[in-house]
Amino acid sequence: MTIEEAQRQVDHWIRTVGVRYFSELTNMACLTEEVGELARVIARKYGDQSFKPGEDCNLEEEMADVLWVLICLANQTGVDLTQALQKSFEKKTKRDNERHINNPKLH
Repeated sequence: MTIEEAQRQVDHWIRTVGVRYFSELTNMACLTEEVGELARVIARKYGDQSFKPGEDCNLEEEMADVLWVLICLANQTGVDLTQALQKSFEKKTKRDNERHINNPKLH
């Protein structure tokens, strides 16, 4: 699935099953919540915290939830994520062309 296809499929789902998009502000709050849930799983799986009894370690699900809400926000604000990601690659490549290769901390 391409990013463009994902944006179309999320939009179709929202309009047919979800009735309508939540407001941008609500979706921003939802995105923050989903990032927090992802952070909790990472802190327990890779960090110093342990899982509580009955707590799930579903990294894939939490990442997908973050992506879902991000796609919702992109759709409702008119952002083409494919173009935005391409621009980000170009910006980072130009800006960081030698920065990381010359960083002794990374070697």
